[in-house]
Parts: sequence; structure tokens; C-alpha cells
Amino acid sequence: MPMHHPESRPTVGGRFDRWTPAALAVAWAALVAVAVVGRLWRPEWQGVRLWNVTPFVAVALAAGTLFANRLVAAAVPLVALSIGNLALPGYDNPWMTAVVYAATAFPVVFGDLLRRGRWPAVVQGALAGSLVFFFVTNAAHWALTADYPRTAAGFVACLAAGLPFVRPLEDLAWTGIVFGGLAVAERIGAAIAAREAVPVPAAAAAAGRLD
Repeated sequence: MPMHHPESRPTVGGRFDRWTPAALAVAWAALVAVAVVGRLWRPEWQGVRLWNVTPFVAVALAAGTLFANRLVAAAVPLVALSIGNLALPGYDNPWMTAVVYAATAFPVVFGDLLRRGRWPAVVQGALAGSLVFFFVTNAAHWALTADYPRTAAGFVACLAAGLPFVRPLEDLAWTGIVFGGLAVAERIGAAIAAREAVPVPAAAAAAGRLD
């Protein structure tokens, strides 16, 4: 089954808007799998973790681009986060859990812009998603825990403590990997669709029937 209908346009902004339902279902499951594996697999070298960034920003951006239905798109990072949380410690309280889930799904809202835009829009979406997650989750930690005083200085200290864990360049790298994979899948689907759309000459069809 082709990834999309033959008449879809291979432009950066609109390349994913006509994928078949079957292809979208496969993409949905694949994005969830990438997010879960990317979150749980964090290799170390000589006791030092090689990276501390998950593919959730990239996956949420891709889901927002692929799925026009916002609930379907948001379900990708949320389901992946729920699966990963089965193997990881929980959050401090229900409010913190709600903030983390909301911040994780936030990049989905850029989907409409990315469908109309080009690669610079993808880069901007990745940076925005990374920074929003950092700011919102650290602000929630400052407000919901007793680790820092409820003052401006305490808020700044909380943000400063979280700086080592925000790595926008790694979020950009994950975004390039995820969108690059989708682009490859789209090209393969386009080639299959174009081949299926080529009419068979009458003489060749007749020869095939004789064979």
C-alpha cells in the first residue's frame, strides 16, 4: 500500500498531508516506539551518560505535522510518556504530573505551521518546544515543591539548576532524525505510488494475458 495518494505534492510543508490511513497508523505506532526507546535507552561511557535529551519534542512536532486531529497527534507523546513512566520513578505530585504531560504534548500545536512551512519552521518549532518544556517544568517545580524559596531569587535559582538539563542542540538533532526518517518514508511511498499510477500499455497488457 502506498504511503500516500499519487496526487500528493512533494513539498516540504505539504508532503505528509495525504498519507493513507494505513500509513498514518504505522507512523503513529512508529513515533510512539521511537519516543519510548529514545527515552529509556541512555547509554553511558565510563560512568558518564552520553546524552540526557529524549526525542519527545521531535516526536510531538512530527505528530502535530502528520495528524490534523489534535487529539490523535497529542496521544503520540502522551502514550509514549505513559509507557516510559512504567519503568521510571513517578513525579512528585499529581499537579507536577499534569504539567509534565502538558509540556510534553505542547509541540503538537505547531503542526499547522509546520505543514505550511519549511525546514526553518521545523527548527524554530524544535527550539520553542525545548525552551517551553524547560521553563514550564522548572517553574512548576519551583511553585509546587519546597526546594526553593517562593521569591524571585528562588525562581532564578531553580531555573539555573535546570540549565544543565536543557540541550536545544540535541533536541534539534532528534528533530532532524525524526523528520529525516519521515522524509525518507514519504519518498519511498511517492515512488511506489508513482509506479502504481503508470498506465500499462495495451500491447503489453495483451501480451501479459497471452502469457
